[in-house]
Amino acid sequence: MNRKRFLVSILAAGCFIATFMVIPSTVNAQADSRVANSMASLKAMAAKLGAPKLEGKEAVGGKDAPALYFGPAKINNNFDVVDAVSKEDGKGMTATFFVKSGDEYIRVSTSVPKPDGSGRAIGTILDPAGKAIAEIKQGKPFYGEVPILGSPYITGYEPMKDGGGNVIGIYYVGYKK
Repeated sequence: MNRKRFLVSILAAGCFIATFMVIPSTVNAQADSRVANSMASLKAMAAKLGAPKLEGKEAVGGKDAPALYFGPAKINNNFDVVDAVSKEDGKGMTATFFVKSGDEYIRVSTSVPKPDGSGRAIGTILDPAGKAIAEIKQGKPFYGEVPILGSPYITGYEPMKDGGGNVIGIYYVGYKK
């Protein structure tokens, strides 16, 4: 009986320790003022342009994607806002606007570089099996550590909604860990 109680205690302690090893990455990202400030800045700059909407299509990075607008400003292949947010931080912050296309979310404007350094990662999609997409599909934000195109980042993702409350895209900010 004592042996069984001992094993149960060891198992419980292991679960407790494992929980506290996983939680800090999410909690630290939420508490990370760099991510929170950059997300607020990205959303404020976009809102100054107008309400988000999808209208028509435009190729980005060789992929056909819905065209994202904030008011009259087309965002596909326009890097003014994401570059401004990235420069505000000055320490490697990246920013992206994703648009929803079927079940995918496509980067239509980004300061995230391609893994080979050959330019911006426009036209690439958000990892369909990643932690962020699960929350976005529920209409919730996600803050935490995730791999982006093979590199670990401290991130924030928030759903972008049109005037009818439908999720049409994602706001993203983050920096390499």
